Amino acid sequence: MRITETSDMWWKNAVVYCLDVETFLDSDGDGVGDLAGLAQRIDYLAQLGVTCLWLMPFYPSPQRDDGYDVTDMYGVDRRYGDPGHLVEVIRTAHDRGMRVIADLLVNHTSDKHPWFVSARRSTTSRYRDYYVWRDTEPPDTSDQVVFPDKEDSIWELDERTGEWYLHHFYRHQPDLNVANPAVVEEIIRVIEYWLEVGMDGFRVDAVPFFVSDVETGAGQHATDPHRLLEQVRAFLVRRRGDAVLLGEVNLPYADQVRFFGDGEGNQLHMMFDFAAMQATYLSFARGDARPLRDTLARRPEILPTCQWATFLRNHDELTLDQLSEDERQEVFDSFGADPELQLYGRGLRRRLPPMLDGDPRRIRMAYSLLFSLPGSPTLFYGEEIGMGENLDIPGRMSVRSPMQWSSGRNGGFSSAAPSRLPRPVTGDGYAPEHVNVADQTRDPGSLWSCIRSLIWLRRTCPEIGWGRYEAIDVGAHQVFAHRCDLEQAATIALHNLGPDPVVVTLPPTGDDEEVELVDAFDHAHLAAATEPVDITLDGYGYRWLRLRRAGEAIIP
Repeated sequence: MRITETSDMWWKNAVVYCLDVETFLDSDGDGVGDLAGLAQRIDYLAQLGVTCLWLMPFYPSPQRDDGYDVTDMYGVDRRYGDPGHLVEVIRTAHDRGMRVIADLLVNHTSDKHPWFVSARRSTTSRYRDYYVWRDTEPPDTSDQVVFPDKEDSIWELDERTGEWYLHHFYRHQPDLNVANPAVVEEIIRVIEYWLEVGMDGFRVDAVPFFVSDVETGAGQHATDPHRLLEQVRAFLVRRRGDAVLLGEVNLPYADQVRFFGDGEGNQLHMMFDFAAMQATYLSFARGDARPLRDTLARRPEILPTCQWATFLRNHDELTLDQLSEDERQEVFDSFGADPELQLYGRGLRRRLPPMLDGDPRRIRMAYSLLFSLPGSPTLFYGEEIGMGENLDIPGRMSVRSPMQWSSGRNGGFSSAAPSRLPRPVTGDGYAPEHVNVADQTRDPGSLWSCIRSLIWLRRTCPEIGWGRYEAIDVGAHQVFAHRCDLEQAATIALHNLGPDPVVVTLPPTGDDEEVELVDAFDHAHLAAATEPVDITLDGYGYRWLRLRRAGEAIIP
């Protein structure tokens, strides 16, 4: 493989940054973040090292679910600007070397969407079969709802027509019927439109909830969601060979891997690795690398055209649903024992720094681990400066407070009165006077500077995204050690998940030729890699090492 081949599938080595336009930067002082404000911060993201910008929903919406309840899939919410402002963001990002992807919402719409408004007027509406209906009273489905604090069924009675419509999420978000060819055609048109505008792909929301064998009373809506993904992928490849589909698929590996295409690689390009994320927190709670190591050992082999997206936090609750009940309780006890910090009995509504008690050693080790794991790392806005959650914001929205740019009013997010902001700024020890971009970008010892260094180092190590992963036994259960190889390039990373210093022994590499270990950060020679090497790690310490053959330079 030539290094130039990595450009064909740019997303295999991407650094993804997720943000909500509404809470990123308000340029006109109305209290709401906007696209003009985002455009002003594209250079900030480029300076950080981001290569792919993921925009949460910016479409017109009643905002009952933070924009995920869409009324027009082809539009831009007027609060954020107009389509011209979005084009400016995309063009500027492209000029700075960043791709841009948008949330693709094909599971449901808002109940205010014109399709559903028409569908509920009459059973003979042309849009009736855009949604899933049943004419008999549904059974108890309380165990299938996504938000058990808000809903007790996935069916809602529509009084006007006397039938029930399906909604896996909120009752104001009716599920689309993707078994209907007309709906699939609409989805394809939406994709085509945004590709023409300049998007480089899509983050596909709630993939497992595509209607699949749902008992509707008539049975006419059973469909295969994999067929839909195959159609979408085929269209995407025809129109933009380098566009990407990044899927939200929180399932065990055996079920999840099918959404790559069952060995064909013809569905999603990328999927978030929820299993590894949850195992990471169990390892953090125990100070023991084995849960993460064992989980990655179970990670299925995937085709070279596929990729895992790794992450520590996203825009929702920190879900722990793939852990056993006892394991989940361990994580709760360590990082959120107060029921106020928990959500739905399955997750935490916290950001990472408060969970780790603000300990800079643990926080930096956690992000170093993220960037060293095989896959493409994803950050949620504010992670790079160590933002905390705001528990005054209800539910999972607690992690979606305004971005903190400075120590000034509203954290520099907006000049409006605080009462006009979409959500309040975080207070206490994580308030803007303590945590903000302006201070950290000027401080070489800040978390921002640390993460920037990790991102740029990660971008020089394509073997992490492209190569072969191997766990390394170094004789200490608190140390996660692994190696990624790609032809002549190799990176070894060691992370001490425990608070105490430890000395570990790296086994010989097994290479026949002369190979030396080099520190990946400062390029200092450590030792010959053909013999066992002792490495000292501080409490919560980490090291990245490169293997260099005799006479070979590593640049940078």
